Amino acid sequence: ADIVVHSATKFIGGHGTSIGGAVVDSGTFDWSNGKFGIVADPSPAYHGLAFHETFGSYGYLMKLRSETLRDLGGAMAPLNAFLFMQGLETLPLRMERHVANARAVAEWLSGRYDVAGVRHSGLAGSPYAGLAAKYLPKGAGAVFCFDLDGGREAGQAFIRAMRLFSHLANVGDAKSLIIHPASTTHRQLADDELAAAGIGPGTIRLSIGIEDPEDLIWDLEQGFAQVAALQDG
Repeated sequence: ADIVVHSATKFIGGHGTSIGGAVVDSGTFDWSNGKFGIVADPSPAYHGLAFHETFGSYGYLMKLRSETLRDLGGAMAPLNAFLFMQGLETLPLRMERHVANARAVAEWLSGRYDVAGVRHSGLAGSPYAGLAAKYLPKGAGAVFCFDLDGGREAGQAFIRAMRLFSHLANVGDAKSLIIHPASTTHRQLADDELAAAGIGPGTIRLSIGIEDPEDLIWDLEQGFAQVAALQDG
């Protein structure tokens, strides 16, 4: 990639305590191709200075530092910076646990009769398994979805039943998170729009944390049991 924009709030911070991000520019993109005047053209704010012409491969980053941060603000609080730096110290260990736990939970879900499908690219049956093996040799991450039989009502009941998973919209936290997109993050969409986005009425999104995987499976299992009891009643 020429440019990577990364949210440090997720796994780098790892505890949902800070907001921040990073832009990584490899310096390989050609800003002088006539399509990106915002970087290549003279800047009125800097007396006609053209960032790409003046700074070469650092032109885009200089543009961000000189104008974007000036206009939008980008001064991170010292405590947030400290927390991100501290998070980096344990990132490799946490990611190993995140990935292993997610794989264990995904495999368990894929064997359940009341789950219509599990969308985890590390599973053998995933259409993206080959790409995951090629580009993600250490594991396919910790965020994935599964589709619960029973539709929207079952999905909402399942969320309410959770005792260990936290019902939160963010991802990449040390604690495991769960959400029902159709009634929360994407509730403004009609059913056909949800389908176009790959979201079903019973879709559940998980962000798997670093707890004991058996505890996570226990929580999901009791959630399935409560949904089944509601449907039978």
